[in-house]
Amino acid sequence: MAALAIPITGEDHLQGREGAPLKLVEYGNYECRRCGAAHPIVKAILEHFGPEIVFVYRHFALLEGYPNAERAAEVAELAAAHGRFWEMHDLLYANQEHLTGLLPVTLARQLALPENEIQEALIGKRFAVKIHTDFTGGLRSGVTSTPTFFINGLGYEGPAELEPLTAAIEAERSGSGSS
Repeated sequence: MAALAIPITGEDHLQGREGAPLKLVEYGNYECRRCGAAHPIVKAILEHFGPEIVFVYRHFALLEGYPNAERAAEVAELAAAHGRFWEMHDLLYANQEHLTGLLPVTLARQLALPENEIQEALIGKRFAVKIHTDFTGGLRSGVTSTPTFFINGLGYEGPAELEPLTAAIEAERSGSGSS
């Protein structure tokens, strides 16, 4: 796996302490079942490492086989514009099996996002540039599927499971890691 080609910036969605010594980047897709399975694992990792880790989520909304991924990413970005990205992120994964039809609109309304902006995001693809930028950054970093993780800028090649991912982060923390 290649190294992370796009450094973490203030444009990213960060969870945790920005200057943390450990950085976990995920390229994910709200419609991908493996990403849905990895979601609680990431939460457990964040809890385990606490202030030592920052988590970055980037969209890798594959279109083939995932017809609702881009709409879900648009709604997540709309929520981000209102300071509610992580709430929407959690809602999208919690409702992953039902992302078709009006569910993204329903979730946006659940967070009381402005109705006119919901339509602008979904119909006008207001956040398409951000979503595409994340996607192309993933391609430049060697991402070919989701979820793909990077630990301190190095591609993680193991399974998206709690024990091996935690062990890889622990190895990086102790300075002996190769992801």
